[in-house]
Amino acid sequence: MTDAEWESLCDGCALCCLNKIEDEDSGEIFYTNSACELLDQASCRCSDYVNRAAKVPDCVQLTAANVESCAWLPDSCAYRKLALGKDLCDWHPLISGRAQAVHEAGISMLGQMVPDEDHDDFHIFQFLESS
Repeated sequence: MTDAEWESLCDGCALCCLNKIEDEDSGEIFYTNSACELLDQASCRCSDYVNRAAKVPDCVQLTAANVESCAWLPDSCAYRKLALGKDLCDWHPLISGRAQAVHEAGISMLGQMVPDEDHDDFHIFQFLESS
């Protein structure tokens, strides 16, 4: 797979760009509505994708080699699905042909996030999968 093909797997849900909390006892992952400082909340895309690792040191670049170890990726994530040998969801832009389909399906965080520094509206939730 070329780099461009790999990058095209991102559906734009922004779930990987949310701050997450892991329960130390159970290992369960809880998502927050607090987004990475580089996330453009209007598009659910990184505002400086090329330089993100330099600006956000804990940003994880997904690769075919590490995607299986990223337990925090939601089941709906195309990278995770392919690693598990599953098909992409019908709403995925590569299947639907429409970038907005992920938002229309209610999978993305569009309109639900707060900037990392906005602690007044911060909350934790358990993401329930909808594949």
